Amino acid sequence: MMKHKLGVYLMLLFAGLANAADETPRNAYFGDLHIHTRYSFDAFLFGTKTTPDDAYAFARGEAIQHPAGFEIQLARPLDFYAVTDHAMFLGMWSAMEQPTHPLHNDPLVQAFLNAKTVAERTQSFLGMRFLMNPSADERSLADHVATDLTDSKSAWSEIQASANRNYEPGKLTTFIAYEYTSSRDGNLHRNVIYRGDAAPNMPYSRLDSLNPEDLWTWMDSQREQGFEALAIPHNTNQSNGNEFQMTRFDGSAMDADYAIQRMRNEPLVEITQIKGTSDTHPFLSPNDEWADFEIFPYQIASWNKSWPRGSYVREAWLNGFKLEQDLGENPYRFGVIGASDTHNSGDVFDESNFVSKVGMLDSDPVNRGSVPSAHRDGLPAFREVPNRFFGSSGIAGVWAGENTRESIYDAFRRKETFATTGSRIKVRLFASYDYDDALLDAPDLVASAYANGVSMGAELLAKRRGEPRFLAWASRDPMRAELQRLQIIKGWLDAGQTQEAVYDVACAGGAAVDPETHRCPDNGATVDLTDCSVTADVGAAELLTLWDDPDFDPKQRAFYYVRVLENPTCRWSTWDAIRAGTAPRPDLATTIQERAWSSPIWIVPR
Repeated sequence: MMKHKLGVYLMLLFAGLANAADETPRNAYFGDLHIHTRYSFDAFLFGTKTTPDDAYAFARGEAIQHPAGFEIQLARPLDFYAVTDHAMFLGMWSAMEQPTHPLHNDPLVQAFLNAKTVAERTQSFLGMRFLMNPSADERSLADHVATDLTDSKSAWSEIQASANRNYEPGKLTTFIAYEYTSSRDGNLHRNVIYRGDAAPNMPYSRLDSLNPEDLWTWMDSQREQGFEALAIPHNTNQSNGNEFQMTRFDGSAMDADYAIQRMRNEPLVEITQIKGTSDTHPFLSPNDEWADFEIFPYQIASWNKSWPRGSYVREAWLNGFKLEQDLGENPYRFGVIGASDTHNSGDVFDESNFVSKVGMLDSDPVNRGSVPSAHRDGLPAFREVPNRFFGSSGIAGVWAGENTRESIYDAFRRKETFATTGSRIKVRLFASYDYDDALLDAPDLVASAYANGVSMGAELLAKRRGEPRFLAWASRDPMRAELQRLQIIKGWLDAGQTQEAVYDVACAGGAAVDPETHRCPDNGATVDLTDCSVTADVGAAELLTLWDDPDFDPKQRAFYYVRVLENPTCRWSTWDAIRAGTAPRPDLATTIQERAWSSPIWIVPR
């Protein structure tokens, strides 16, 4: 066991875990690591016919066909991309579309393939549940899906080949990947991303095990055979408290080996995507005025509410301190990314041009619940669909030396990553005991920050005397709204109790932070809800500061991460309403503040 662990640790070290600035200058690269094509059973039933090749063409900036019949296209290409089709039933339904397939003429298959309307496709998707408990008439199809992997092997081979032939170092980095789709009274899905140009013969799926711990064990065994990979949980907000538990999957106590294995295999988590944001929740962070942001309240594919505790990233970081105190290891010291989870092979990440998520099912405003479907008693009546809580999010950001698989993957492992809701905001966070005021004006600011401190995703050992300083920076997306405020969010453990605080550290227009409230003054940015125009010449293109924690205690475990907010803009549902000539739906937010988050820096007490 010890020899095995040592070998894994050395491998990860050489893969780029060290925080040393071996690749400076590092550049910001933007991408999406969560894309579904025709090979995902649900995407195909939603009407998606595009292939992995189409998805990578989209990432390069080319137009592709949306399942509803219109074209979608990015305003700017992305730097990296991963097709993550569901391993469960991989490629099976798209294969059955072919007339030569032995099950093409099966009545059940034909019913699925011939579904045309939104209602029919919705029913087809819900009808997939028969595979888990088939009747006598459904047994032959269910048995085929469960035992004949010919179609899945063919799809998996093509997914790998497509990633490799579309890989253009320096222009578009593609990763071999797939989605492991587990659940247990809530979402436990994660995407598996491979570093190299090859992967195991078949992906590990929920048909092998619903327990993510079994996935990690399989990943460890495959890593020993040369298949380096990591897994990224997503939609923890929909896990109903199951993603960040204080026990193992079976309810038994965690131990140090569990924590080490989890961090070895899952160094990152999606903090934002189409199905909501997983930073925090108003129930968990009542003193955070910005906690109520793009909250998706339901479990996946149901109307059951998702329990917040155990489902959100910030609380997991805090609970990680408690577990570390008991175990000597922290299972929740992960970094963050954003992703789309689009089932259309691509997302444009634009509230003013929302293409939604699930193909034909929510491609128009009525079916996604933002525009009235009818009027009753003179009042607008809306479709009560969970899709109204979807968002046009999100994007993964990394700081890497070059746009290659090796360099970007190593940034994942270093956790030198950040997440945005769609704007290409750049964020950085450094910490050191050796930063002085002159650093802000230094011509080699970034190189000096690396040389004399640690970057986001890393740990900083506390000193008995003195306090660390935090260098926080954000740069706006030149095609989006200006920045309003730069924040540092702190979480810490005090006498066994978790605490958190939000500090504004830099304000637009050079305004001063109130030393009592730790808040920037209102910068006056507003939105005209008749046409979505915004206040001109208000906000910042860049926010940069050196910050000292006024409440620092070297004896406390703590984390710090950046959150940067843009000025308010219209939410996609408001854009839908304006174009339809109706009032915005009253139970949805009319505006949002696009934002970005950095991975944390952890302070380790002596």
